[in-house]
Amino acid sequence: MSVLTVENVSHGFGARKILEEVSFRLLKGEHVGLIGANGEGKSTFLSIITGQLQPDEGKVEWSNRVTVGYLDQHAVLARGKTIRDILREAFRKMYDLETELMELYERMGMADHDEMDKLMEDVGEIQSVLEESGFYMLDAKIEEVAKGLGLGDIGLDRDVAELSGGQRTKVLLTKLLLENPAILILDEPTNYLDFEHIEWLKRFLKNYENSFILVSHDIPFLNEVVNVIYHVENTVLTRYTGNYEQFQELYAVRKSQEQRAYERQKQEVERLEDFIARNKARVATRGMANSRQKRLDKMEVLEKPKEKPKPSFQFREARTPGRFVVEASGLVLGYDEPLTRPVDIVLERNQKVAIRGVNGLGKSTLLKTLLGVIPPLMGKVVLGDYLFPGYFEQESSRSNSNTALEEVWNEYPGMSNYEVRAALARCGLTNEHITSQMMVLSGGENAKVRLCKLMQKDINWLVLDEPTNHLDVDAKVELKRALKEYKGTVLLVSHEPDFYEDWVTDIWNVEDWTTKIV
Repeated sequence: MSVLTVENVSHGFGARKILEEVSFRLLKGEHVGLIGANGEGKSTFLSIITGQLQPDEGKVEWSNRVTVGYLDQHAVLARGKTIRDILREAFRKMYDLETELMELYERMGMADHDEMDKLMEDVGEIQSVLEESGFYMLDAKIEEVAKGLGLGDIGLDRDVAELSGGQRTKVLLTKLLLENPAILILDEPTNYLDFEHIEWLKRFLKNYENSFILVSHDIPFLNEVVNVIYHVENTVLTRYTGNYEQFQELYAVRKSQEQRAYERQKQEVERLEDFIARNKARVATRGMANSRQKRLDKMEVLEKPKEKPKPSFQFREARTPGRFVVEASGLVLGYDEPLTRPVDIVLERNQKVAIRGVNGLGKSTLLKTLLGVIPPLMGKVVLGDYLFPGYFEQESSRSNSNTALEEVWNEYPGMSNYEVRAALARCGLTNEHITSQMMVLSGGENAKVRLCKLMQKDINWLVLDEPTNHLDVDAKVELKRALKEYKGTVLLVSHEPDFYEDWVTDIWNVEDWTTKIV
């Protein structure tokens, strides 16, 4: 039974086509992975099926009375509400029933005999609904799911206005899972989750009885939880049965078949054209030449299989710094209150360190403190001599109206137009991306522009905060290669052990330093 049917949907932005006559169906119980390179239209497709964006052509049909939950990472959370308040909104109908129940009890004090019977009947019905729905266990359920996704570490009584972008996404994801819709739509849910909470979400989705559509570039995660792949490439959506590994095998076979068919047709066209050219002028063979020309005219010409531009990353190395890049003594991280006990940290030249630990314990704060962007709560940080740091922040402004070209050019005005374009092209960005505003680029395209800016300067200390968030598979593989080859010092925050485990020299776990119960 199909719960969602998409027929011949097309959509574009200006002259740029994103989706062209794509069709899609979601069957009951299917766990779908929606994959494709950065900028291919995955988020656009989700916006269309959730009704946030009207397609240029085609239709979208959901089955009757289906409930759909969409993880929108850009949703706004109301200032003044706590995390617990937001999570309780997942059960708003039940809380409204409780309010109605309290009002009925108040009316009983002034009711006559006949009205009392009616009130008692209404109270009984509401009580039954609340008990059957597990209303009186809701707080325990909220605590359980919140803990599974790491919100317990942040504290459920924190005002949502104080949260980082990653923490807000966690709140939205937790609320969505508590709502338990018939269909889940998740756009890169693992981006702001650490390893332990990704494992929790993996178990949740593997056991999820309903259908979901998942956009993710986390291959181990995809392999574990999906049983159908939809691949968007060159405006076309193609369905494959199986997980990501099985998709890769089928995709390679399909691309090979397309290439061979193109080569065979190309040879056939060349042979026909050669025969026609040699024989159309001779009376004896003109008929055969005309016959071949007709065959050529009727032939449906195959397009050469398109290859997406693959990024090429390389970090420029500055002069050698002193032996010690940064030394911290008695360092306490935090803003209004301490996140860690006092710790001593030494980072030496050419060390490559990955920082891990559950969210909310100060990984990003540690990077900013060591760089001198924010002061420590206590203790002292001393930077080494001849340092030329390069910093990649986890989040970028969503309201940046610069084009990708302007974003790089403003920072490096000495570069020519051609040099800026060439630098962005090496990062896998096309001319359409280069002339688009940063705020309309996909998360992965935006990250590539910011990496491009880093690569234009001489650096001997790379500080990277979740650089793989939003990056597609090819870009992650290339970034890993570039960091392996980089001769300088690296300090990396990442929730993907597969990305860093085989090239870092050390791993720092902030859970060993925290004052919180983990």
